[in-house]
Amino acid sequence: MSVPVRTEAVRQVPSEPATVRVRSAVGTAVVLWHGDPEEVGREQHVEWTVDEDIVWSENAWPASSAAPGLREDGDRIVFRGRLSLTGDGMALLDVGGAPILFELAVPPPPESSDAPWVEVRVARENVGLWPCRL
Repeated sequence: MSVPVRTEAVRQVPSEPATVRVRSAVGTAVVLWHGDPEEVGREQHVEWTVDEDIVWSENAWPASSAAPGLREDGDRIVFRGRLSLTGDGMALLDVGGAPILFELAVPPPPESSDAPWVEVRVARENVGLWPCRL
């Protein structure tokens, strides 16, 4: 399932991957764009990808707030949502209805982290948006 977001063009650097500002119901951030440049500038359904493992106590921990969130913190993107461990070395973070799949580093998060609110901080260059057709 994906949730609609609004994408906006940001100034591009020719030698770097395309980026967009994404505005969602839970926050805003600048991330990599994996779609057609012509699709930027409108509301659309997207899928999030994160190419960085969850390393408990290093880039993920219990959230101080029980509400979904998306924001930037320097060169990091911060997601806040409900974490579900899948049992196969993966975890699903639900950020306001947008599911984001993560691989888990060893050792995995404690079992008590299954379903509570957590915050995950990942490098901006590891976060991407893919437009999807429903």
